[in-house]
Amino acid sequence: MRPLALLPLLLLGQVGAQPADLPVKVDAAQMSIAAARQQTYPCSVLTVRQTLRAGVNYSRQVVSYQSGGLRIDALLTVPSGRAPKGGWPAIVFNHGYVPPQQYRTTERYVAYQDAFARAGFVTLKSDYRGHGRSQGEALGGYFSPGYTTDVMNALGSLKQDGRVNPARIGMWGHSMGGFLSLRAMVIDRSVKAGVIWGGVVGDYDQMMTGWNNRPPASIPQRVLNLRRAAVAKYGTPKANPKFWNSLSANAFLRDLGGPLQLHIGSADEEVPVAFHTALAAQLRAAGQPVQSYVYPGDNHNLSRNLGTALSRSVAFFKAHL
Repeated sequence: MRPLALLPLLLLGQVGAQPADLPVKVDAAQMSIAAARQQTYPCSVLTVRQTLRAGVNYSRQVVSYQSGGLRIDALLTVPSGRAPKGGWPAIVFNHGYVPPQQYRTTERYVAYQDAFARAGFVTLKSDYRGHGRSQGEALGGYFSPGYTTDVMNALGSLKQDGRVNPARIGMWGHSMGGFLSLRAMVIDRSVKAGVIWGGVVGDYDQMMTGWNNRPPASIPQRVLNLRRAAVAKYGTPKANPKFWNSLSANAFLRDLGGPLQLHIGSADEEVPVAFHTALAAQLRAAGQPVQSYVYPGDNHNLSRNLGTALSRSVAFFKAHL
């Protein structure tokens, strides 16, 4: 099954009529950029859980780290040989939506992660809370702060790892992982560069009004209810733009600590190309460097141009990390 975006529940009248299976406990205000900046993300040691078969020129291990009192598993790759002075450059690898009950640490994004590992980067792909063997509940990334917290703690754990140069860390994100990467980069300016493929990088008004996909049947009703509760309490983005902008990384682009490279297929079946083009324009308006690639006729995973997109992404990180 291909990785999917976690869809934003546009057909609220249709899905909202279903009964809730659990009460909503998360307030969307916890998603604000200010709240995320005030939170602490303590470093924790990357603890080895399983050593896997090595790649061509790198080791592979399932490791774990702490995030908000939860154990989060992740797939770690480390280049072979002697590290450069100051440590290896590293990439926090943020995957897109995969139904949590189907997610497996070593079965998703392996080829993508391999490309960066072969190129001499440490990579860390988190199994967000509720995925694989990670503890906690999977409540999605758009109206609950849990996945953002997991990404920020992954970043903190890499910074304190002796094999990594903390001044040379970037982020790669696909789909929902693009949303998380952009948030992380405006929360913490130490992230030096970001690459986003097929990213859910629209602001909240775009996500609620410009995304016409039906939510996958695999999304639990309690996750759908988070958006309904947020709109009921705070109004729509058009009615209350100040609140929704406080949650959106797009309103904080001047705070980025490094450049972005954006990729999307023109036939992306999951995420509107308009999200990509709007973010590219917003970045330029904010005076931020951006590279933008739209691949004619390609899909959400850039399957027709995978080699080209990977080569461009690797070259971008080599230039900026």
